[in-house]
Amino acid sequence: WRKYAEVTEVNAYYFPQENAMVIPAGILQGIFYNKNRPNYLNYGTIGEVAGHELTHGFDDTGRQFDLKGQVNNWWDDVTDEKFKLKSQCIIDQYSNYTVDTIGMNLNGINTQGENVADNGGIKQAFRAYQTYVRNNGAEDLLPGLKYTAEQLFWISYGIQSCSKESAEYLKLMIETDSHSPSKYRIIGVLSNSPQFSNSFNCPIGSAMNPINKCTVW
Repeated sequence: WRKYAEVTEVNAYYFPQENAMVIPAGILQGIFYNKNRPNYLNYGTIGEVAGHELTHGFDDTGRQFDLKGQVNNWWDDVTDEKFKLKSQCIIDQYSNYTVDTIGMNLNGINTQGENVADNGGIKQAFRAYQTYVRNNGAEDLLPGLKYTAEQLFWISYGIQSCSKESAEYLKLMIETDSHSPSKYRIIGVLSNSPQFSNSFNCPIGSAMNPINKCTVW
């Protein structure tokens, strides 16, 4: 697998030509993973990363490759149309985000695949953590904090996605990058999650719990 990534890289990848997900050792540390901390933090970070890469196998690119990595759209027409319809909701949602500091809207078309993967990845990570709790029982909370385990799961996701970008970088990112800026990777995903809203009791119709949500996977 080293032909795709160096072991020290702090990143993760899905390669449709190999139908392979690569998680280098470099990302299995720091804010992404620590075996000595509660798993609600790990599932919100490296768990989401794994779910994100897995979801790439079912996005606008991954669907064009079969299990052997051969170019072959293995979806039928009904599935294809439903995916396009659901993805359009994601495209519209992110295209409506405006970065006030530079007066630019995000490009929901160019970032579609990554946005779909972000939304699918966090959903799978949360389900996986719920399964962990059912099988192993609830974990201790972090001392001195008022947050529940579920709330800390979502907070850990936000922390691992958070960054500070200059105006110049944001402009370049919107014009060329397949990823949305970090702020919108966080609020875009969490505002689509009923589980997040339940964890934090967000009022229905509020910014983080809109009535109409987008979901693909």
